[in-house]
Amino acid sequence: MLTKLVMNFVLIGAEWVLWLLFILSFLSIAIVIERAIFFVQRTLGVKTIRDKIVPLLKEHKFDQVLVIAKSKSTTEGNIIAAGIKSSMTENPGAVERRMSGTMALEQEKLERWLSFLGTLGNNAPFIGLFGTVLGIIKAFHDLSMDTQGGASVVMTGISEALVATAVGLFVAIPAVVTFNIFQRAIARKMANSEALAEALLAALKGNKQ
Repeated sequence: MLTKLVMNFVLIGAEWVLWLLFILSFLSIAIVIERAIFFVQRTLGVKTIRDKIVPLLKEHKFDQVLVIAKSKSTTEGNIIAAGIKSSMTENPGAVERRMSGTMALEQEKLERWLSFLGTLGNNAPFIGLFGTVLGIIKAFHDLSMDTQGGASVVMTGISEALVATAVGLFVAIPAVVTFNIFQRAIARKMANSEALAEALLAALKGNKQ
């Protein structure tokens, strides 16, 4: 009974797997576009902000630093702004914790949807391979039902089944590439944020001495 049910499902073939891969591909494209726009918005003006903030921190001009940090919605600026606001009422230890918390929240925003890309990149080839296996089983079943067709029946079915593996790789490779690009961009932004946070803490400690 169970074997018959499974066989009926298998004999549907690989077409539904192809549709699944195409849907996943469209989703990954949408995520890549959304993330790319988000990263561009969070990166515009970062170098200018960093170049302006560091000299002002050395001069302990925290009010001007706050204005610059809030001028654009960047990851680095949001973290520095949170630190300066906290420094108005809290000690340097609390400021450091506040910036660490803000950094974690900013990193979570940057990493949104990236797990989907990573998972898709790792598993799309297996989904395609699953479709190929289904197609091969269906090809041999068709051969058993039509023995006069001979090898041509099997070869036609197998060639169609292998399309699923190719599509799986086609979906996986861009997902892996873009995932790695975004991860590298996140690591760079986090390193910049940590450097600016250390500069702010050093300036705050120097200002209190």
